[in-house]
Amino acid sequence: MADESAEPLASDDIAAVQRLKEAFEGLQNEMSKVIVGQRSVVEELLVAIFARGHCLLIGVPGLAKTLMIHTLADALNLTYNRIQFTPDLMPSDITGTEVIQEDKATGVRQFKFLRGPIFSNLVLADEINRTPPKTQAALLEAMQERQVTVGGERHRLPDPFFVLATQNPIEQEGTYPLPEAQLDRFMLNILVDYPEEEEEFEIVRLTTSNIKAHVSKVLSGADILALQEIVRKVPVADHVSRYAVRLARMTRRGNDDVPDFVRDYVSWGAGPRASQYLVLAGKARAVLHGRYYVSTDDIRSVAGPVLRHRIVTNFNAEAEGLKPDDIVKRLIKVVPVDEHEAEQGGKLPKIFKSASAS
Repeated sequence: MADESAEPLASDDIAAVQRLKEAFEGLQNEMSKVIVGQRSVVEELLVAIFARGHCLLIGVPGLAKTLMIHTLADALNLTYNRIQFTPDLMPSDITGTEVIQEDKATGVRQFKFLRGPIFSNLVLADEINRTPPKTQAALLEAMQERQVTVGGERHRLPDPFFVLATQNPIEQEGTYPLPEAQLDRFMLNILVDYPEEEEEFEIVRLTTSNIKAHVSKVLSGADILALQEIVRKVPVADHVSRYAVRLARMTRRGNDDVPDFVRDYVSWGAGPRASQYLVLAGKARAVLHGRYYVSTDDIRSVAGPVLRHRIVTNFNAEAEGLKPDDIVKRLIKVVPVDEHEAEQGGKLPKIFKSASAS
């Protein structure tokens, strides 16, 4: 049964969903002028942005993670700041600091807050695991509350606001692993893999010539805020929400009905925020593809990025070479889909019919 508390999408909202699909296609086309391949990574980035979330990108050096985020900022016409995380970086280097300023006319001295690079629409936290936990924690309030507190005074961050962090999975010397509480603030954990041979050939061809691509502006900050509201409005059928909840709960070894492989290989499972993000990411993915309803296929498609950094595997998994992604793939195979969706046959749920008819 569909969510009865949700209002049907109005005709202008239906049109907005179509605009969002067109914007998604336009963004992919603009980014493809600079970024070769990685279309699934770009899609997951946009899912997080339109669902009002933050992303952690993990990949080896040289896979254009920084360039991808910079290009995305250009295509979205957003203010952009890059913070290079280093062992000597201090929290005030991110949030800003108060300085004493003297009024030359009156001679009166007073504190003035100088904003740090966190005050931007899109913030690239480059190599976030290279700075100590004290500095990493400076992002916690910004990511969750979208504000920073300095000297007892709150300062609101610009809206929209996204933190896109990068991390190198290979080199661990001189790094500080992100605590679980901070990892949980990232909506998606996106893996950036090596390109295919033809894609790498195209990368070499483009980057070793004097070709300079121009990225056009596709969306403004105001457009993004409006489209984020559309994503929130998309109703979700109860059986889809319950599927997302079951998928998250099955990662917790303390539950009675979890599969044996979860008890064998998992130390800690995903919390309730995972269930919320599965549904929100499913909504965003659905509308990016021009659909007005969320299916369990959408939930399964975003399960990896949502759950992989929220599952802590144990020594048994490490000994057998199993990663959180392997646990997620097994769960997708064993967690049943509600029979209602099979009966639905992929048709438009009733809750949308009045809106689509108008």
